[in-house]
Amino acid sequence: MTEALADALLAARLLAADRKLGGIVLRGGGPARDLVLQALRGLLPADTPFRRLPGHIDEDRLIGGTDIAASLANGTLIRQRGLLAEVAGGVLVVPMAERLRSDTAGRVAQALDNEGAFLLILLDDGEGPDERPPLALMERVAFDLSLQDVRAADLHCEMPEPGALGAAPSLDSEALSALAATATALGIASIRPLLQAAAVARAHAVLGGRDTVHRADLEAATRLVLAPRATQLPPEPEAPAPPEPEHEPVEAERPDNDEDDDDSAPDIPEDLLIEAARAMIPPDVLELIASGRAQRSARGGGAGRRTGSALRGKPLGARPGMPGGGVRMALVDTLRAAIPWQPLRRRDPAPEGAGPIRFRRDDLRVRRFEERATTVTIFAVDASGSAALARLSEAKGAVELILAQAYVKRAEVALVAFRGTDADLLLPPTRSLTRAKRALAELPGGGGTPLARGIALARQLADAVMSRGRTPFLVFLTDGSANVAADGTSGRAQANADALTAAKGIAGAGLDAVVIDISPRPRPEAARIAEAMRARYLPLPFADAKALKAAVTLAAEPQNKRA
Repeated sequence: MTEALADALLAARLLAADRKLGGIVLRGGGPARDLVLQALRGLLPADTPFRRLPGHIDEDRLIGGTDIAASLANGTLIRQRGLLAEVAGGVLVVPMAERLRSDTAGRVAQALDNEGAFLLILLDDGEGPDERPPLALMERVAFDLSLQDVRAADLHCEMPEPGALGAAPSLDSEALSALAATATALGIASIRPLLQAAAVARAHAVLGGRDTVHRADLEAATRLVLAPRATQLPPEPEAPAPPEPEHEPVEAERPDNDEDDDDSAPDIPEDLLIEAARAMIPPDVLELIASGRAQRSARGGGAGRRTGSALRGKPLGARPGMPGGGVRMALVDTLRAAIPWQPLRRRDPAPEGAGPIRFRRDDLRVRRFEERATTVTIFAVDASGSAALARLSEAKGAVELILAQAYVKRAEVALVAFRGTDADLLLPPTRSLTRAKRALAELPGGGGTPLARGIALARQLADAVMSRGRTPFLVFLTDGSANVAADGTSGRAQANADALTAAKGIAGAGLDAVVIDISPRPRPEAARIAEAMRARYLPLPFADAKALKAAVTLAAEPQNKRA
């Protein structure tokens, strides 16, 4: 049994012992995840309700409301019990939690805030940090564990037995201070994980049959609650202080014997727990910290802006309104709005041609959708000089790598090359990898550097992309040194001045961009162009296609988060 599976099974025991822990996020795992759910079911009483939350559930089925079919059949208002009421005191399992609608997540979070309402199990099948369950729910569950690396051979293990349920011991100020210092060292700003870690430490002590919280309980709380939420590495420990003189009282010194290393010692220094937390951070979290993406945002990197739509996209809750002009009527929601008023409306004489349901204008509800705009990454590549072939080869490779994820991220890619005295659109916005490879097969290179023309054409293309409701992101591969002015004449002074003017136009249009300096050594000219654009500057000498693709993906994320 792997450590990840052992931690997940331990979390199941802790949830069964203390329902105030809220629940758990299980990332990936497949059969391993089913094993953890089976273990949790066996740890709870046999009559505990277990319910799954359908992804398409409506508000009335979730929180209770009008039963449309029964009301139409009986001619009177019939109420139905909501799923959240049915699962009270039980377990609510949310499959594909990363796709849960924000309105549904809000209702679940509101119900979860009622003490002891239910345990929440979020099954996370998302890929990467951009596809995670709603933050409002993740903050309300104590555990966020990954089972992605658990193999089928690791599943043969004994089911955990229920632990002895007793009064949870209190947490003294020293232990609480150690947890708080560890949370701070890991970059955890919210108070919820600290409170959850304290509750886990107490519950872990109960499972161990202890009436006080010991070091092992604090370390378990750190490993299960705090370490998966780390956003930074703890600082390196300071050099040890020089030993105290021998004439100091013996009571002031910690005895150097076997009892000091006993895991059951109730006292634990803050620095020792922090140092242990460094080793407890999961590998995937370490990777996010190293890439600077540990701070989760409501927006995912590489995705376009969300816009309202009347026809397609992610369904949102219905709203009062008049159908027509492409806006569709939400029939079921309209019926829900009209049925409660039928007894009152039947007191009046029925108008000619009236049906069994009498509607008013205020009853009408219309459908709403949220559509994510397509992101178009526009590469503007310096194809001048002797390094042109290398630059174009790198750009082509990055374009192809990004297009390989086009269908997942709803992304398109375009390519602008500038050389000689002008700039050319070599690849219009496309999602087709085949079309891109055909267009990029043979590209010209060499000649002067009309940087201003390249920037101007990239902005023109970005404006066209925005006019179609898409989100452009500009990537400039250049050393920033221009020698051809905007009017096609030679001269470095005028060419650089025109390039700065064009770059300021990018900033004035509010376009997101990154300037990648691929010269052998970082050049101040490229940094000045990036500053004028208000773009991110990345010096990447000798970068290959994979490095460029990674840089573009990382650079796009903070831009989208600010959108």
